Amino acid sequence: MLAEKLEAARGLAEALIAQALAGVALPVAEAMGYAVRGGKGLRGFLAVESARLCGFDAVQAGPAAAAIECIHAYSLVHDDLPCMDDDDLRRGQPTVHRRWDEATAVLAGDALQALAFELLAGAGCPDRARVVLMGSLAQRAGVRGMVGGQAMDIAAESAAAPLDLGQITALQAGKTGALLTWAATVGPVMAGADAGPLRRYGDALGLAFQIADDVLDVEGDAASMGKAVGKDAGAGKATFVSLLGLAEAKRRAGALVEEACDALAVYGDDADALRAAARFVIARRN
Repeated sequence: MLAEKLEAARGLAEALIAQALAGVALPVAEAMGYAVRGGKGLRGFLAVESARLCGFDAVQAGPAAAAIECIHAYSLVHDDLPCMDDDDLRRGQPTVHRRWDEATAVLAGDALQALAFELLAGAGCPDRARVVLMGSLAQRAGVRGMVGGQAMDIAAESAAAPLDLGQITALQAGKTGALLTWAATVGPVMAGADAGPLRRYGDALGLAFQIADDVLDVEGDAASMGKAVGKDAGAGKATFVSLLGLAEAKRRAGALVEEACDALAVYGDDADALRAAARFVIARRN
């Protein structure tokens, strides 16, 4: 069931993005489409599924799903650049700056960010809710969220001492967790309802996701991951695994998944797909 829902959400988001780019005969538009394809579609799925819990269908939630996938793709395109992580592979394919060039990659990321808000303006909810969605996405994608987390990560590379557990947790809450939590709360925001349970779910899910990524950087292989592995250890970066040890990091991720699932109690069995997604983030191999 989860695999089908992930595929449906990913297909919906990619179709809306392709529709928005139709007729733009520029390499940068081709690079934008390339950047959004091939992912898990987890963030788009969270947006669609949380909206469903609050009485909205996939058509109404589709623009939010497409918007968060645009923001996520833009972050990956820029993260892969030589001035940041300097990666050659993403999702098993050449990164955008390798497939095209650095200028096209920068512009593709910029345009994906702009497209996210263009798409989100079409969300099927009251005007006030759309404004809240747009404002909260801007905040979680910016210096108080994803960009701030990435800036902290870059600064840590030249810091005199490795980050401690609290600092790593704060960093990853921005870099990875902010967008996942935004996606998980799309439904109650659209409905003007209490977002507390889904916010707690998203916060726990985001941290579990990052711990699982750190575990995969140790245990995974490049073929399955679709990107280089072992880079964090090679660079001497502090991670959840380096600070907690492999066994404790896995235990912590499992506890966070249970915390995420417990937060959904108010939705009963109707939230089983979101519970399955939480378990998926620590069972995945890429």
